[in-house]
Amino acid sequence: MDRSGHAWSPALGLVVLAWLAAILALFLTLVAGDPPSRLFGAVATVGFTLAGLFGTRARPRLAVDDAGLTIRGLTGAAHWSWAQVHRMRVVRHRRLGREIPMLEIDTVAEDGSERLTVLGRIDLDAAPEDVLTAIHTLRGL
Repeated sequence: MDRSGHAWSPALGLVVLAWLAAILALFLTLVAGDPPSRLFGAVATVGFTLAGLFGTRARPRLAVDDAGLTIRGLTGAAHWSWAQVHRMRVVRHRRLGREIPMLEIDTVAEDGSERLTVLGRIDLDAAPEDVLTAIHTLRGL
């Protein structure tokens, strides 16, 4: 990415917390005496390990530069040029009595397939509105 680019990632503290929770869940699973506790601990270990792995592997989650944008996930990164970005907007979803802003990015691949990526505050470690504003500023919109 060149000097004019920006990148957003999950908070490092949150990723470290997920790994620590995975280690603690594994320890508690190993010392648990009854089968239901071991099962619950195993499920928690897998969940926290996946969260830590995702937070580690998907860094930066969203990267933007003059050429386009790149979104990383567990399986790797996907890059789209600005011509392939169909629409970016912040939508609000109502959850548990609160409105949660989410950044929606619609992209179209060279083969014509479409992809919708939804990123929240945890993915970006920033308010989706601020990220969208920064992207528009970078692009000169």
